[in-house]
Amino acid sequence: MRLVLAFALCSCSSAVTQPPEPADAGVPFAVAVVDVTYGQGAGFGQDELPGIVLGPPQPKGRNQGSTHVLSLGRNGTITLQMGADITNGPGPDFVVFENAFLVDGTTEVFVEPGQVSVSDDGVLFFDFPCDATAAPYAGCAGITPTLAHDNSLSPTNADEAGGDAFDLDLVGLSRARFVRITDQSSTAPFSPTAGFDLDAVSVILTRTAF
Repeated sequence: MRLVLAFALCSCSSAVTQPPEPADAGVPFAVAVVDVTYGQGAGFGQDELPGIVLGPPQPKGRNQGSTHVLSLGRNGTITLQMGADITNGPGPDFVVFENAFLVDGTTEVFVEPGQVSVSDDGVLFFDFPCDATAAPYAGCAGITPTLAHDNSLSPTNADEAGGDAFDLDLVGLSRARFVRITDQSSTAPFSPTAGFDLDAVSVILTRTAF
């Protein structure tokens, strides 16, 4: 199933040819859904689009997966426009929040990996390497429980947010405004059916000196 929202920046594909400035410029979270392509098993959260993936994450902590998510389904993909530029600084530059959680209070994490891609112009995307075949799922999103939300720890602080952080250095960009996530869970050992469950994406504003 394919859904392109009414306010999508391109009605024909996931490419964005002339990205406008968002109304909420300066907001360090996603402010628009550009494009969604659902995979098998998707469905959860669709009736709450676009708001369910915009703004800050709403986690349940280390031991419980959040229901404030959009399930992409197997090999599904979503492209988001951020409300503020992701700029390359020391250390990680943005965080992707899924609903990964510790299994039954153990140290084992239930994961639904996703590959992350970024773009400055909405046309040319650069992929972060993602090994979704086995732990530790290097370079993938959907691996680390979300800790931060707007009433407690900051989702824009690299040291306390949780989630999976990414550094633009790895793809050779100095700035990005668009983030794309593509489900890779079909190759993971848990083999879940609903695919990557996106909660939010944040721009990192607070960093430890590296």
